[in-house]
Amino acid sequence: MIRIRDLALSPDASQDALRRAALQTLGVSDVAVQSFTVRRRSVDARHKHDLKMIYTVDLALTCGEATLVQSLHNDKITRVTETPYAPTPLAAPSDFRPVVVGFGPAGMFAALVLAECGLRPIVLERGEDVQTRTEKVEAFWNGGKLDPESNVQFGEGGAGTFSDGKLNTGVNDPRIAWILSRFVEFGASADILIDARPHVGTDVLKTVVRNLRKRVLALGGEIRFGTRLTGLRMENGRIAAAETADGDIACDALVLAVGHSARDTFEMLHTLGVPMQPKPFSMGVRIEHRQDAIDKAQYGAAHGETHLPAAEYRLNVRFPDGESAYTFCMCPGGYVVASASEEGGVVTNGMSNAARDGENANSALLVTLTPDDFPDKSTLGGMYFQRELERRAFAVSGDYRAPAQTVGAFLGGNAEPGVAPTYRPGVVWCDLHDVLPKKITRTLERALPALGKKLRGFDNGGAVMTAPETRSSSPVRIVRGDDLQSAIRGLFPCGEGAGYAGGITSAALDGIRVAEAILELAKMHR
Repeated sequence: MIRIRDLALSPDASQDALRRAALQTLGVSDVAVQSFTVRRRSVDARHKHDLKMIYTVDLALTCGEATLVQSLHNDKITRVTETPYAPTPLAAPSDFRPVVVGFGPAGMFAALVLAECGLRPIVLERGEDVQTRTEKVEAFWNGGKLDPESNVQFGEGGAGTFSDGKLNTGVNDPRIAWILSRFVEFGASADILIDARPHVGTDVLKTVVRNLRKRVLALGGEIRFGTRLTGLRMENGRIAAAETADGDIACDALVLAVGHSARDTFEMLHTLGVPMQPKPFSMGVRIEHRQDAIDKAQYGAAHGETHLPAAEYRLNVRFPDGESAYTFCMCPGGYVVASASEEGGVVTNGMSNAARDGENANSALLVTLTPDDFPDKSTLGGMYFQRELERRAFAVSGDYRAPAQTVGAFLGGNAEPGVAPTYRPGVVWCDLHDVLPKKITRTLERALPALGKKLRGFDNGGAVMTAPETRSSSPVRIVRGDDLQSAIRGLFPCGEGAGYAGGITSAALDGIRVAEAILELAKMHR
């Protein structure tokens, strides 16, 4: 195939116009084209008066590709050969049955690959199936009781189910295309295959995870909802069984794909002597603006045009003394959501549906923290620091309402809210300096004006900050070697909770890599 990069067209240009532009770039006629595929598209909003859609396209010609590319002398036109990734099934049936703990992105894709390659994984998920879980989450958001075992953090699909469903990642790996294709197979829009910043949306993710589960079950896998890992049984330095309240499950390989909110699991592993170490992570707030204000800041006069997606942003600032802040998990047209998993603590996060059609935009606004910043210097010190902030927020609000403050008030002014907070069951207006530690408030005070220079209106006094955002990533890393195993042989720490991923796609990728390693063990088992 021939690949053409950086084809720039107006945002309202048709697919036919894109095809004609590609043919003109190559200087060939339509009859010479065997296939035409859009590989990537993104919005170029650097020039507000002249927005462009930027495309990468692939064309297969009837002949002469190599000669044509050589004659054009254009580094944006190359010849490419791609070998799609596909897991390799076992040559013969096996009675080797791995256990997968956690059915978030890492656990789901580990289980999917294991099942499709001939093993019949047993999946343990402490939360419930996505439908039951959604009903409980909605009840909690409407002022009902928190279920510590099935909530925004725990249950089918993991924490990613209640998110924007972002699938972009900085990792370059042939498995990524396979992951995206499976998302489409299970119900996501085919747009994720070409968007530079693909997203699925909470509403569609629920269908995707349900269909993925059905695939694992159809291949002989087993999924036990409402089943929490309570311990590990080891023999001679190897994993021998997973312990649950319903009894032990013997296994020679265990995928530990728990999310980074599984604090009781971290404590259990630490007690058992599983090697772990504290790691840097970030905490801060969720900041909300009106989506039309973000659209105007990013698109200029073109904002509001129907062919443009809800605008996004990604910002960061680093100061000479080493302090830094950045935005994370930006949700266009989204909602700030109550994400607690422990009683007596307030946690915020963000989500949006596939249409991204809510009135507000929100993003985490985070400050990077290192183990030196943790009051408790133990292995689990970062985890205890998270819990301390969550409980402090609960004490300020008196319940699961979230502490909130306008940017103007936080910076010493008296600005009224310019946006209606979306957090349910509601917010309590207060001074966030009484909720967050000094390092975070000091850095945010410096960061907001600096980020406002990068995105006009970001530091608008009427923007609302809701706290605390504590679950950006895992506060610990469960140590593993190059073979992806812990020092306890047969134990495979995996995904975000183990400290090896930073989003849905990278977690799914890590799950696949672990599954491949287990398949090699299964071959030797025979």
